[in-house]
Amino acid sequence: MLPPIQHSVLERFLRYVQIDTQSNPFSQTFPTTEKQKDLARILAQELQDLGVTDAHMDEHGYVYATIPATVDKAVPVICFCSHMDTSPDSSGTNVKPLIHQHYDGRDLVLPDDPNVVIRLQDHPNLGEQMGNDIVTASGLTLLGADNKAGVAEIMDAAQYFMQHPELPHGTIKILFTPDEEVGRGVEKVDLQKLGAHYGYTIDGERRGSFEDETFSADAVTLIIDGVSAHPGFAKGKMESAVKIVCDIIAKLPKDRLTPEAVDGREGFIHPVTLEGLAEKAAVHFIIRDFTDEKLVEHEAFLESVVEEVMQNYPNSRYELRVHEQYRNMKKILDQHPQVSTNALAAIRRAGMEPIHSSIRGGTDGSRLSFMGLPCPNIFAGEHAFHSKQEWVSVQDMQKAVETIVHLAMIWAE
Repeated sequence: MLPPIQHSVLERFLRYVQIDTQSNPFSQTFPTTEKQKDLARILAQELQDLGVTDAHMDEHGYVYATIPATVDKAVPVICFCSHMDTSPDSSGTNVKPLIHQHYDGRDLVLPDDPNVVIRLQDHPNLGEQMGNDIVTASGLTLLGADNKAGVAEIMDAAQYFMQHPELPHGTIKILFTPDEEVGRGVEKVDLQKLGAHYGYTIDGERRGSFEDETFSADAVTLIIDGVSAHPGFAKGKMESAVKIVCDIIAKLPKDRLTPEAVDGREGFIHPVTLEGLAEKAAVHFIIRDFTDEKLVEHEAFLESVVEEVMQNYPNSRYELRVHEQYRNMKKILDQHPQVSTNALAAIRRAGMEPIHSSIRGGTDGSRLSFMGLPCPNIFAGEHAFHSKQEWVSVQDMQKAVETIVHLAMIWAE
């Protein structure tokens, strides 16, 4: 039986989401936005104030911290990780969090834009939240529960561990990362300094969910070199690169291999940005599936579409650049079954039946696993992420804190 947790998770969360930490996929700096360090400095100082003496932010914006072991025996060192940045898909500036107490199934109309309405019929997971307290933004921004809910939950658990040194656990490492939303979250993490054997990202959705499988992911850039000419004298000469990439996108399937038409274990080819002029244009794709073989198939299919379209433009050329982003963590985690077994046990001890599933996306844990730190994903309670309809339940965040605490103790057992 745990001593009662005097939760700080809501208070922390409400503060953290008001700090703009949006990352930028087009920036070449690291972190991609300097403002991410604003939250990192606060977290490092708050950990110091809790008595976590080695807590610090490094030059890249990572926050590292160690909660010392309270047992004498050898216990694997466990890391809890969350990312500080928010998605570029929706504004993270001037977030105004709102608490909707005692949710009863009603529509949640967000006051700063009444057209943004969170409805039970559109968000079926709200059906599990009757009587709970729901936090949203005000309608003009995302909320930032992805992943500041996870950050606040780890911080609340850290406070609890520091207040209760009688609880048995091994050494606990804390890692907060920048730039996860733009696929660069662990590029400069120092695993030797971190010194953990296993890790857990706290970055999942539904209460009780646990994920040890992600998409594998590539980024593909298609560059078209067209033929430019003065539009008044272009007949028989111009081959507009902009029109070529539009033709290519138009030929991609609309009933399969596209995010709006697939779910479950189906992958996709998704154009995310397009830029260019008549002379030169580029379209950036993300390609996702659960196996590397499927990624190769999708990339070959994309190139076949490109080649078919290019036959209509004999004087133009194309280049297809493939960049590996992350791979399915299950390949690694299957070699370390205790990592998953202990997490599922912790969820049960916190009073929930685990929901064991796959992520149609990726986390920092995907790359960390292949870097040598096996790292599945535990729920944080975040929903409708990357949108103005994002929401999180206060009670779910509290359950995530309990899960973190139980998990560290299970490893000590």
